[in-house]
Amino acid sequence: MARLPVIVGFGGINSAGRTSSHQAYRRIVFDLLPSLIQQDVLLDLATITNMAEHKNGLWYTNGGEALDATALIDSIGETLLARTLIRRIHPSLFDVDNVVLHKSMTLHSNHAEEKLSFTIKTRSLPNDRPTNWQVTELSNGLSEVVVDGTLEAFIKDTKPLSVKAAGQLPTGFDPSKLYQSRNHPRGLQMTVYGASDAVKSSGIDWEIIRNKVAPDQMAVYAANSIGQMDDLGFGGMLKSALMGKRTTSKHLPLGYAQMPADFVNAYILGSVGNVGTSIGACATYFFNLEKAIDGIKSGKFRVAMVGGSDAPITPEIIEGFRTMGALAEDTALLALDQISNQKEPDHTRSCRPFAQNCGFTIGESSQWTLLMDDELAIELGAEIFGAIPAVYSYADGHKKSISAPGIGNYLTMSKAMAYLQNIIGNDGLTQRTFIQAHGTSTPQNRITESHVLSKAATSFGATAIPVVAMKAFLGHSQGTAGGDQLHLSLGVWKDGILPGITTSHAIADDVYQDGLKFQLKHEAYGKDYFDGALLNSKGFGGNNATAVLLSPNQVMKMLKKRYSEAQISDYLVKNADVIANAEAYNQAMIRGESLPIYKFGFNVLGGEELTVTDKEIRLPGYDIPVSLNVENEFSDLN
Repeated sequence: MARLPVIVGFGGINSAGRTSSHQAYRRIVFDLLPSLIQQDVLLDLATITNMAEHKNGLWYTNGGEALDATALIDSIGETLLARTLIRRIHPSLFDVDNVVLHKSMTLHSNHAEEKLSFTIKTRSLPNDRPTNWQVTELSNGLSEVVVDGTLEAFIKDTKPLSVKAAGQLPTGFDPSKLYQSRNHPRGLQMTVYGASDAVKSSGIDWEIIRNKVAPDQMAVYAANSIGQMDDLGFGGMLKSALMGKRTTSKHLPLGYAQMPADFVNAYILGSVGNVGTSIGACATYFFNLEKAIDGIKSGKFRVAMVGGSDAPITPEIIEGFRTMGALAEDTALLALDQISNQKEPDHTRSCRPFAQNCGFTIGESSQWTLLMDDELAIELGAEIFGAIPAVYSYADGHKKSISAPGIGNYLTMSKAMAYLQNIIGNDGLTQRTFIQAHGTSTPQNRITESHVLSKAATSFGATAIPVVAMKAFLGHSQGTAGGDQLHLSLGVWKDGILPGITTSHAIADDVYQDGLKFQLKHEAYGKDYFDGALLNSKGFGGNNATAVLLSPNQVMKMLKKRYSEAQISDYLVKNADVIANAEAYNQAMIRGESLPIYKFGFNVLGGEELTVTDKEIRLPGYDIPVSLNVENEFSDLN
C-alpha cells in the first residue's frame, strides 16, 4: 500500500509577497477579494516592506504617524501594491541605468617624442610589470611610471541595461535584517526566510514532528538552478580579482547550488536525514519534488521538505539571457505595442504568456513545501492543503540546439493526465482540472508548450481545460518557478478564484487552443470546483516535468476510504487546533512579530555523543532511534 504524500505546510517569498496563508496568491487576485482579506494582504506587505510597524494596536508609519489599520491602508495601500509583482528593477538591487562595466583601450602619447607617465601608489604596482614600463620610486609611498610606447588599460564606465523589468521581491523587503545573515548571498537569506515560513505555516511545532519520526525518515531536497551568483557568492569569487578586490572564504562554499538544502538542514530543521539536490534548469523544483514524493510513497521517508531559492536578478545573468534573445527588452516591448512617443514600456506587462510577446522576464523567489505521509498527517491533525501523488520527468532525446524545446514534455504531460484520470476519472480530468503552464512569454514557448498541452488534452477528450500561467505576475524565478506554480495553485482551493493571464490581452494566432481554455481574466469557480491541477515545466537543455496536484477535498475523499470514521473524527478535533495555530502565526507575521528560524551553532552533535550498537543509533534530542535492522533486498542471491 503506497503512502500518499500530502502538503501540510508551505511558505516562502516572491514578488507577490509572503507565500504562506496564501498571501502571495491573494496579492494576484487582490481585486476580487473581500475588503477584510484585502486589508490583511496590504498590512502584511506594509510590514515586510518596512513601510509600517505595529505597536500596541496601532500602525506607525515611517514618519511616526500612528494610524489604525483602515487609515494606514487608505494612506499607503496603492504604494504597497506598486511595490510588488513585475515592475522596473528598483535601485535597492542595482541601478539599471548605470550598470558598472570596464572598457578595454590602448593609451598612447599625443606627441611621438613624448612618453606617457603617471603616478601610482607603490603598493598598487603590478607584480608582473610590462617590459615597457620604467618605474621610479618617489616619496610618500608613491612611484612614477614612464611608459615607452602604448599602455593597455581597462577604464571603468557605466551603461544602461536594455532589460529593466523583473519580478523583484517586494521593494523594501530585506531578509538580511531578520537574522544574523553574516554576509550570506541573497538566495540563502531568502532560504532562511522561506523555509522558516513553511515550517511555521503548518501550525505544528517542528519538535513535535521530529519526535514522531526516526532521524533517517526525514528528507530535504532543494536547490537553485544557477547557484548564488551575486557578489556574496560565486559572482564575487569570479569578479573580485578582476575588480581589484579580495576573494573571501565564503564566496566559493556559499555559491554552490545545493546550499539551500544545506542551510535548511544546518540552521533550521537540524535534520540528519536524507539530503539531495537535483538541478534541471526551470524544472529543478519538480525534480526535487519527485525525489521526495517517491521516498514518501515507498515508506522510506515520512517527512520531507522540498524547496528552491533563486536570486538571479543580477546584471550579469540578465545580460547572459539577453544575448540569447530570451528576455523581453524595453525596445521590443515598445515595438510590440506600437508605442513611439515614450522611452519605456509598461513594465508591469513585460511578461505576456501565450500572447504576442518577445521574451521572458526574470524573477526571484524562495519557495518551500512541507510534505508528510498521510498516516502521520492524520495522526498529528495536520492541515492538508493538497497532495502530490506523482511527478513525471523526461528528457528530449537527440537535439540540435541544447536550449531548444523537444519531445520530453509530451511524455510528462500525457503521463500526468493518464495518472490523474485514474484517480478522478475522465470527467474529473477534462472538466474539473486546471493546468498551471510553464508560460514563459517567449514566442517559441507559446507555440511549443501550447502544442504539448493541446495534443495531450484532446487525446483525453478534453474541450476546454483552463490554462493559467503565474509567470505573468511573478516573472521566471528559474529553478524555483515550480514552487511558485505549486503554491499559488493551492490558493484556488482557499478562495475559489483561478487567476487569469491578465497581462495577455489576446491569445496569439500561432497558439494551439484545441482542448484548452486560455484564461485571460480572473474567474471565480468556487472553492470546491476543481479536483486537481497539472503543473508543467519545460526547462533549458531538455529538462521537462509535470506534477500532479490533488485538491484538499479530493484528498479527504480518498483518505476516508483508508481511515475509519473514528480516526477521521479524532483527526478533525486535532486539526481545529492546528488551523488555529497556523492562523495565529499568520497574524503574528502580519504584525511583524515573528522572525525566521535560524539556529546557528545550536545543539551541534559530535560522534562521541551518539549511542551506537549493532541494533540502533540513538541521537540526543531525537525520541526515536535510527534502526540498523536493514533489509537485504537481494536475499535470494545469497
